[in-house]
Order: sequence, then structure tokens, then C-alpha cells
Amino acid sequence: MRFLGNLLWLLFGGLASALGWALAGALWCVTILGIPVGMQCFKFAALSLCPFGKEVVFGGGAGSVLLNILWLVLTGLPMALAHAAWGCLLCVTVIGIPFGLQFFKLARLSLFPFGSQVRHSFL
Repeated sequence: MRFLGNLLWLLFGGLASALGWALAGALWCVTILGIPVGMQCFKFAALSLCPFGKEVVFGGGAGSVLLNILWLVLTGLPMALAHAAWGCLLCVTVIGIPFGLQFFKLARLSLFPFGSQVRHSFL
């Protein structure tokens, strides 16, 4: 079931989301100081390709808070708004609700990615 959900996810905007994360990662990796942030973007690009069967656990310390503030100002807010817009668009139909919920998960993650971990869910 996860395979089918992930396959349909790519058709309903998951590929565009992954490309957005990859573009953000490439832009961050232009400078040496931005490489840790860029690597985080690439990790979430991989999550955007197949989000079904995975859950995100939020946490972190003081370093995560500082990086999240920098991230929010420079990259996070536009990415979160784009994910939320896709989620609202997909939740208009009953069939699109599971996909819209995945976009809302990615929107929250777009705001505060540092200190969070992606775990495989067995449900």
C-alpha cells in the first residue's frame, strides 16, 4: 500500500516538491557555510519523493533553534507556503486528502527542519 501511495504521490506534486527541496539545497551549497543547510535540504528532497510510511519526529537543542531561525527567514517560509498551498488544493477532493496531509507534514517540516528526524513507520 505504501508503494502505491508513493507512486501516486509523485503524480500529485511529490516530484515538484522534491525538485524544490533539491533546488534549495543546491543554492545553499554554493557557499561553504551553507553546506550543512544544503545537506538538510537534500535529505528532505528524498523524503519528498516517498513520504508514505515515514514519520517526522521534531526535537533539537540550542543549535537547532539558531539554524531554524536562519532557515525560516531565508528559505523556510516560501517552501512552507508552497507546501501548504498544495495541501489545500489536494484536500478539496476526498481522494486527494491523504496526499494533502502529506503536504501539510512537509509544510511543518519546511518551517523547522533542524533537530527533526525521519523515522520509518510500520503502520
